[in-house]
Amino acid sequence: MASSTCTRAQLAIALLAVALCNAAFLVVVVDAGYPRGGGGDYRAQFLFQQNAARAAMGLPALRWDERVAAYARSYAESRRGDCALVHSSGPYGENLFWGSGTGWAPAQAVGAWLAERPRYDYWSNRCSGGMCGHYTQIVWRGSTRVGCAMVECYGGRGTFITCNYDPPGNYVGMRPY
Repeated sequence: MASSTCTRAQLAIALLAVALCNAAFLVVVVDAGYPRGGGGDYRAQFLFQQNAARAAMGLPALRWDERVAAYARSYAESRRGDCALVHSSGPYGENLFWGSGTGWAPAQAVGAWLAERPRYDYWSNRCSGGMCGHYTQIVWRGSTRVGCAMVECYGGRGTFITCNYDPPGNYVGMRPY
C-alpha cells in the first residue's frame, strides 16, 4: 500500500526554462519519486534534458544502454561508502554529481551539468570561467549510448549520481560537435 505522505521532491512539478546558447530547454520533473531499480521514468529523467541539449545542437539523441547502466550502477554502489567525486577511470565517458542530503532527482544532476553550457566557447574550444566538461560530454557527437545511476550514501553523506557515455568523449583538442 502506498504511503499518503509525500516528500517535497515527490510533490514537485517543476517547469524551468534554462537559457543555454540562444536555445531554451524545458525541464519537467513530474515525480521525483523515481524507482530505485531504474524503471522508465528514472531513465526519462536522465535522458530528457540531455537529449534536448543535443537536439539544440543538431545531434542525435542518446539511447539508454543497459550494459552501460550496469557499469554506472556498479560504480555508484562502490561510492556509496564515501560519496567521493572520484572518476572510475573506466571505459566510458563519465559525469559525476554529488548533492548534500537526500531527495535529489536525476533531472537535477543533469541540469547542473547543462548549466555549464555558457562556459563553453566553441570557437576557442575551451572552458571560460569554470568547468564545462560535463556539458561537452553530454553533447559529444560521437557518444550515442548512456547509462546512469544514483545512490544515497551511507551515514547521511549525500547523494551520488553518475552517467556514463559510450563511446566516451572529451578528447583534448577535439570539438564536441
